[in-house]
Amino acid sequence: MTNTYDTGSLNLPFTGIATFGKRPYVQDWDTLSADVAVLGAPFDAGTQYRPGARFGPRAVREASTLFSFGHAGAYDHEDDATYLGADVTIVDMGDADIIHTDTTGSHRNIETGVRAALRAGALPVTIGGDHSINIPCINAFDGQGPINIVQIDAHLDFVDERHGVRHGHGNPMRRAAEKPYVTGLTQIGIRNVSSTAKEGYVDARAMGSDILSVRQTRALGPVETIKRIPKGTRVYITIDIDAFCPSIAPGTGTPSHGGFLYYDVLELLQELTRHHEIAGIDLVEVAPDYDPTGSTAILAAQVLLNLLGFIFHAKQTM
Repeated sequence: MTNTYDTGSLNLPFTGIATFGKRPYVQDWDTLSADVAVLGAPFDAGTQYRPGARFGPRAVREASTLFSFGHAGAYDHEDDATYLGADVTIVDMGDADIIHTDTTGSHRNIETGVRAALRAGALPVTIGGDHSINIPCINAFDGQGPINIVQIDAHLDFVDERHGVRHGHGNPMRRAAEKPYVTGLTQIGIRNVSSTAKEGYVDARAMGSDILSVRQTRALGPVETIKRIPKGTRVYITIDIDAFCPSIAPGTGTPSHGGFLYYDVLELLQELTRHHEIAGIDLVEVAPDYDPTGSTAILAAQVLLNLLGFIFHAKQTM
């Protein structure tokens, strides 16, 4: 008997070019045609402490090959479901062009990439980079209809302005809340000493934000946490890898102990996809040089691939 996997090349994870999930690379963004388009945003000039997230997209792509053995889909025995089968098309757009020392120009190029994905009807997935890359990602949703932002993070990132800086990695949620098409924010995992002062929390709540710590989220559980998001809203998900405890994700610029473990976040995301349309995703702040084991990048890749699996499985079962 011939094994169906014995045709063609074996294409093991350590061979070939490390695109995201070893999916096809599309250089010409005008020809995009896919369900998901992955964009790298290797920009970290918005950091206030340890740099290095510019190498995040490359590390997450490399880690993502671990979950791509050439056969279509991934069977989950707990859910009795096959995720990301051949019917879900994913392409890698490569990276937005980054201009050193130029935040405005770099952010503009990231926005151009996200707009190209949206124009093609694909779900944009952007891998940072520091959290400031969320600003151009959200800018690209102008004209796309209302969205609610779900942020999974250790820090509130709601600073308005500090010494003239308005587009660093402490500002993205404030910039998002100012958009007329952002109908609200759900900020999950916020804890301990934060880069945002008390008045930032006051402003965030006044501008429609629901703020939950790790302990509050665990006490509620995933079902009740997701129920707090208004029904019927389209959701944009932004995940800062420092939402996770540095015991499992040390490779980040601003680690904060007491964070989530893997299934804390995975169950939240699965519950979210069961009840809300997902409009876009970014995952940020993977700084691989602080984690010689590579486990932070592997965690990021695993979260993204599972999240994409949940999104398209939910669409099929609705």
